[in-house]
Amino acid sequence: MTTALAPKPSFLKSQVNGLPRPFWALWGGTLVNRLGTMVMPFTGVYLTQARGLSIATAGLVMAVFGAGSLVSQIVAGSLADRIGRRATLSGGMVATAVCMTALGYSTTLPAILASMFSLGLVIDAYRPASSALVADLVSPVDRPKAYGLLFWAINLGYAVGMTAGGWLAGSGFMWLFWINAVSCLAFAALVWRAVPETRPARGESETGGWGQVLRDRLMLAFTVVVLGNAFVYAQTVSMLPLAMVKVVGLSTAEFGLAMAVNGVLIVLVQPLVSGWLGRRDHSRTLALGIAVLGVGFALTAFVTTTLAFAATIVIWTLGEIVTAGIAGTILATLAPAHLRGRYAGVFGFAWSLAMLLAPLAGGWLLALGPRMLWFSVGGVGLLAALGQLAIGPAIRRRAALNDC
Repeated sequence: MTTALAPKPSFLKSQVNGLPRPFWALWGGTLVNRLGTMVMPFTGVYLTQARGLSIATAGLVMAVFGAGSLVSQIVAGSLADRIGRRATLSGGMVATAVCMTALGYSTTLPAILASMFSLGLVIDAYRPASSALVADLVSPVDRPKAYGLLFWAINLGYAVGMTAGGWLAGSGFMWLFWINAVSCLAFAALVWRAVPETRPARGESETGGWGQVLRDRLMLAFTVVVLGNAFVYAQTVSMLPLAMVKVVGLSTAEFGLAMAVNGVLIVLVQPLVSGWLGRRDHSRTLALGIAVLGVGFALTAFVTTTLAFAATIVIWTLGEIVTAGIAGTILATLAPAHLRGRYAGVFGFAWSLAMLLAPLAGGWLLALGPRMLWFSVGGVGLLAALGQLAIGPAIRRRAALNDC
């Protein structure tokens, strides 16, 4: 008598298994929101062309946006723990829609500055709440997959949204503002309707607070690692375009074509490897990804052609894929359930700070020469990877303690 072997689960089913329905509502809302993310990639063009600002003034406006973003993560992290994840995420998206529309109709410099600071304050307020929601909803074993899927949705939506935004901008910038605002409202409505509140009971959530977060030396060390990782990656939107176009001499079309490799690789490769990577040791995996990211940017020092540039993009994109989902998983391991919003706020603060530091330090280093810039950036990546390896044993002990 023969016994039929049970069929192996399909790839799609393996990706869905273990993830609750509210997570998929969060994932779907994230995708819709990123499909409509059209304003920020074209903000500089909008400010200089549609509003007639000089490049220097547009830079000042973007710096004001960055200042708002720094404050955002700390405030939103507190709100996620105090009033709840769902309320913070939905409220942040509604506020983003309002500020986005206000910016579109602002015509004077004071109004533009106020709108940009307000937009910086609310546009990423959803991130600490989203991170805490995943940690609350998903079991530890499935968190790498869950965070990786959110990373994939963000990149897919952003790629489509940026392409559509470039086409729509020719018909008028207000289309971008309205579509972006509507996508934010759709995200808010979906989360409010389909995602339950997961914040722990009020008595537990009132213990600890920021003092407990700032006394957690392991979390602070991890934040430094995250800052190094984010500083390296932030070069993609700060110094990389300038260096490739102004120094190497690539055309904007050649630069855009090469950068498309990044999005294509993420969309095609990341879902295939996220499950396997999630089963590896998280600290070693994150360190490997950061190191590959740093090496990829260091090799940019030798780029002279579009093909060579695309080759370096392949390398650092593989590093980005390796890290996807792992950093969020480690964050969820470190954070007590009632402080997940605040811990995620510190994590987001590191990314916002890196976005400010990258053009400041990068511009100074590029003035010394492209090799100085890219070797320094690569060195930061390798130091961050070594730092992650150093704190790996402590992270494993924290994870074992949480499992007890």
